[in-house]
Amino acid sequence: MEYRHLGASGFKVPVLSFGTGTFGGKGEFFEAWGTSDVAEARRLIDICFDAGVTMFDSADIYSNGASESVLGEALKGKRDKAIISTKATFRFDDSPNNVGSSRFHLIQAVDAALKRLQTDYIDLFQLHGFDAKTPIAEVLSTLDDLVRAGKIRYTGVSNFSGWHLMKSQDVADRYGYPRYVANQAYYSLVGRDYEWELMPLGIDQGVGAVVWSPLGWGRLTGKIKRGQALPETSRLHKTADMGPPVPQEYLFRVLDAIDEVAAETGKTVPQIALNWLLQRPTVSTVLIGARNEEQLRQNLGAVGWNLTPEQMARLDAASAVRPAYPYWHQEGFTERNPKAV
Repeated sequence: MEYRHLGASGFKVPVLSFGTGTFGGKGEFFEAWGTSDVAEARRLIDICFDAGVTMFDSADIYSNGASESVLGEALKGKRDKAIISTKATFRFDDSPNNVGSSRFHLIQAVDAALKRLQTDYIDLFQLHGFDAKTPIAEVLSTLDDLVRAGKIRYTGVSNFSGWHLMKSQDVADRYGYPRYVANQAYYSLVGRDYEWELMPLGIDQGVGAVVWSPLGWGRLTGKIKRGQALPETSRLHKTADMGPPVPQEYLFRVLDAIDEVAAETGKTVPQIALNWLLQRPTVSTVLIGARNEEQLRQNLGAVGWNLTPEQMARLDAASAVRPAYPYWHQEGFTERNPKAV
């Protein structure tokens, strides 16, 4: 397993990490993702360790805390081998202060996560979304306190706009607070918006991408075929409208290109999609999820080899879309603005 620096930090993470949204299965949304209990989670974690996958990502809202609880129980006796990443910001319950990135909520959320995870520290703590109602200095000073207290070690964000992240980095520099080194972002062969602004920002500011939903919200599993109905087991039956939209003809154009490369390489559709991501700029680690051992072992086959430059170019061309303004306009000025592409 290859390890890469997490952004501009000195901390290394495996290029594949395990997303534990499939642990717990509480509520209709997360039940569609997976329902792994502690026993199954232990088995999946052991397979990950054997393959060199040592980072496990969760969030407080995943199954209303059950994902963190299952992960913590499954890692008993193995905490020193694991990198734990989790997130908070979204509303957790009906309490008026149990939402956002206020000092009150962040301290409460971290303490609750530590208890569920049965650990003394979180290796990477990320804000799950931007809180425009809390001053950025309050957010960063709180995270600084939590780092100094030894409760978290590195900080990151998720689902931020470019200006959210850049303004935060500026405030961190101004007051000497820890800079964000990770951006957990949606990025896939059928969702390349990350490249327009967040990737150039990541290059410039030393922020590594922790990629979520690398298989395009379940569309690049190899089970979706042109002219065929969705498989009965597809989570898209329940979650398609909740995730990123993908026009059908565009999806099949990309799938056709992946199928061609898969035939050439002898790899599966998910392995091609994951390997493509691992060769993109700023990507520190890609989160893979699995409802069972078979899915996990297939995803682990995305490492140890590389697509050729020609195959990468074909996949790039098939999945390219016209960017929004001002990014399409900036493509005409790459002589002095090379990060625009």
